[in-house]
Amino acid sequence: MYWPPWFHAIRHSARERSLSVSFTEKNTRNQALTLKREKDDKNLSIILYGNGREDIKMRKRIFFTGWMVGILLFALSGAGNRGGKGKPAPHLLFPGEGKFMKNLKQLTFEGWNAEAYFSPDGRWLTFQSTRPPYTADQIFFIRPDGSQLHLVSTGKGRTTCSYFFPNMERILYSSTHLYGDEPPKPPPNPIQRYAWPVFPEYEIFTADRDGKNLQRLTDNWGYDAEGVVDWNTGRIVFTSYRDGDLDLYLMDADGSHLQRLTEEVGYEGGAFFSRDGKRILYRAYHPRTPEEIKQYQDLLQQNLISPPWMEIFVAELNPDGSLAGKPRQLTALGGISFAPYFLPDDRGVIFTSNYEDPKGRNFELYVVDGEGKNLQRITFYDGFDSFPYFSPDGRKLVWSSSRGSPPGKHEINLFIADWIGPGRVPARKIPTFQP
Repeated sequence: MYWPPWFHAIRHSARERSLSVSFTEKNTRNQALTLKREKDDKNLSIILYGNGREDIKMRKRIFFTGWMVGILLFALSGAGNRGGKGKPAPHLLFPGEGKFMKNLKQLTFEGWNAEAYFSPDGRWLTFQSTRPPYTADQIFFIRPDGSQLHLVSTGKGRTTCSYFFPNMERILYSSTHLYGDEPPKPPPNPIQRYAWPVFPEYEIFTADRDGKNLQRLTDNWGYDAEGVVDWNTGRIVFTSYRDGDLDLYLMDADGSHLQRLTEEVGYEGGAFFSRDGKRILYRAYHPRTPEEIKQYQDLLQQNLISPPWMEIFVAELNPDGSLAGKPRQLTALGGISFAPYFLPDDRGVIFTSNYEDPKGRNFELYVVDGEGKNLQRITFYDGFDSFPYFSPDGRKLVWSSSRGSPPGKHEINLFIADWIGPGRVPARKIPTFQP
């Protein structure tokens, strides 16, 4: 397609939801046309910057090329979809997935987006995302229809693991911003397999829904992250490196009454409460041999973890939050299994695993019953599917996937679908939780 010689550059701004077109022409000053989408995503306002004869000429050119700008706006606002609503994505529902979910929709369209969790009323999602202009994860809110995307965290350091409190007026997340505006860099990996950092700068914070009134809950030079809230009691379960190992801990909503839940050598993390608050699910790696224990502890001293396998565990809780007996192992698949969450009926479990391709990067969603039996594969995309989470009414599944990434890019985006798979429940009223 032919473009006039003054059509110089195109910049799409996701934060302002506007399209700015800058152009220059010989013997004229730089001019700019801004096409801004209003809140209803329908109205357009056109602002011309300039005056004099150049401005008059420019207005004439705008008149004759308006149809091209209209096509451009339509293409970029639809294809990029950086700040609008989600888009139906039936073409990204792969064979075999239709008996578990329907009405698939893509919610995000750039960067790395993960760990999306519903608010108690089901009207918001909080998640972490690495997207321009940020070079590390920050916390964002988005509606389940993909609208009203906005930043909630400070924009500094590195953040992870956000979650709503039961009154929905406060959120929880971990951040490194107290130790510098720039994200901490991962330490060198001394082994041949994948290892991920457990940054000692991470502390757990709470904040108002608008990100203000930030309050620190932990004060520990060691990893404090992977926190979630029991909507029945307000208690927080999280992973911490503070007693020589990566263990699960429980604390009250204000950071008080800290108690250690696990003590077995190895990593326990990514815990979630059942809807009644009487159980927790989590992932764990417990090294078996002296060699495995030594490698695990040596890496941990370097703020790294590289489990060759992980399995899913469930534990019963006493009314005071302590463990009621020994945790029970649900899976024994031999690969990396993680990101477990209870099915809507609170009996079975959905989780992520690469056990069918343990040396590869194909992670799929699976479900098992409450005894760890009747394994079923849910997703069939050859790539990354993880971090499944159900809406409070049990009708929606949201998760992260690399499906649909643009050619040449490796993106992870949020997807949502109606759940029609195992553990589904009749339409039910969203529970009301007290502060």
